[in-house]
Amino acid sequence: MLAMDQGVVEDWLSEFKTLPDSAVSTYATSLKDKGVLVPALYKVIRENYSDLLEPVCHQLFEFYRSGEPQLQRFTLQFLPELLWSLLSVSAARDPHTSGCIEALLLGIYNLEIVDKDGQSKVLSFTVPSLSKPSVYHEPSAIGSMALTEGALANHGLSRVVYSGPHLQRETFTAQNRFEVLTFLLLCYNAALSYMTSTSLQSLCQLSSRVCICGYPRQQMRRYKGISSRLTVTSEFLVQLITGIHYALCNGEVELGSKALDDVLYRAQLELFPEALLVGNAIKSTLHGAALKSNNKEGARSIQVEITPTSSRISRNAVTSLSIRGHRWKRHESQEVSVDSEAVLGGVAIPEISVTGVGGERMTNGDSMRPRPEGRAQSDGETLGGASEVSLDPRGHDSGTRGQEVRRQKSVRRMVENEGSGSASTGRSQY
Repeated sequence: MLAMDQGVVEDWLSEFKTLPDSAVSTYATSLKDKGVLVPALYKVIRENYSDLLEPVCHQLFEFYRSGEPQLQRFTLQFLPELLWSLLSVSAARDPHTSGCIEALLLGIYNLEIVDKDGQSKVLSFTVPSLSKPSVYHEPSAIGSMALTEGALANHGLSRVVYSGPHLQRETFTAQNRFEVLTFLLLCYNAALSYMTSTSLQSLCQLSSRVCICGYPRQQMRRYKGISSRLTVTSEFLVQLITGIHYALCNGEVELGSKALDDVLYRAQLELFPEALLVGNAIKSTLHGAALKSNNKEGARSIQVEITPTSSRISRNAVTSLSIRGHRWKRHESQEVSVDSEAVLGGVAIPEISVTGVGGERMTNGDSMRPRPEGRAQSDGETLGGASEVSLDPRGHDSGTRGQEVRRQKSVRRMVENEGSGSASTGRSQY
């Protein structure tokens, strides 16, 4: 470590100790203007045998315990590097050099699992539902939701998942190490939009090193650090993937892509379904996406495609009303085609009716009482009346088409009544 960097760190340590409480907010705002301070602190953390490591960890814990949001974010930006220092030292079985780092991480963990009153905190997460609008979709843009939205809403789709309460930890053990580290990564991901490019790069490097150390891919990455395999959990990898996704969409395309491939490589070896599901889903969305590789400054966000509020398929939406209307329209079209073929072909199809519209009929179709019209129509008139009916149902609206069908039926009934009336008279005379 250079003497200049050491002097910057020592000035930073002494500056905060003499600071009054009223000036903490102003001091927190001015930290982002100190461009040489953050790289110097990274060098201190990476050198496990540095004499400044213990006072730096103590100072970072004081920042986090102050409750000032900007000071807490300043501490969280070093979290990936602190995690790697702890894991590498644990793999090397040299715990004496990581005591201050363990104390810092445990202190942040114990502060985050309780609220302001000291009670155990329970975190809640709402599972998204297709029937509720979000930044990813609008329910009105999904046509099939018209059939199921009401039914699904009645079954309480707003599902809430709870995490906690978490137990206080005084030391790291093999059983609770990744439980604590996973929770710390969750706190880090909650403040991703405030992290610097250096912090995101450190997160990607942490992900790659943890996943490939001790495996054949370590030779491909040409990493000459520790060669021991590090134990990981599926929940820990999922939190890493969440941070990698943000880094991918905010300038760290090369490091983020390598880190995502390394995490998926380790998840396949360990057969972690949760990490594979989340990682492959993110990887599939990156194909063809315009990542902001050259834009490392300015507003940071994850690019998503927001569905327009106006429905693009509303005319083709399948609803119960449209199904009912389609059924009746098809039925009427069949009646028009059958009746037209019967009249134009010269074959009158007898119709059995019990409604009394065309006169009272017996079960065999013979008329009991003729219609009052006395003049019989000739075949030419019948054909002429039938030819006036339009055979194309698209040329008229539904009301006109219904009138034409009734008119055609009345013409056919008049012909049948005349024939059946003469036949009935002959039988009575006989």
